[in-house]
Amino acid sequence: MELGNISQPAYGPGPEAPGSSTPGLVGMVHGFLQLVQPNALPIVLRCLSFFLSQLLLYELGFLVCMAIGLLFIILVPLVGCCFCCCRC
Repeated sequence: MELGNISQPAYGPGPEAPGSSTPGLVGMVHGFLQLVQPNALPIVLRCLSFFLSQLLLYELGFLVCMAIGLLFIILVPLVGCCFCCCRC
């Protein structure tokens, strides 16, 4: 596998749906990824603080999904325990 030119990467048009028997599922996954991360990766490094702010905006969708997932991981067992132990 060749890495190519690392300092000047060449990006393709994006992922393409494979020829499979589940085009609906592939479409849903690509739609979700486009909703979560619609912006392109910031490549230009002008100054570090600007780059970090752009990188946080780029990753904002994934960070929100991760926060919601962690909230569910913590709250669902806690609420289940309360329902089990404190049945009135």
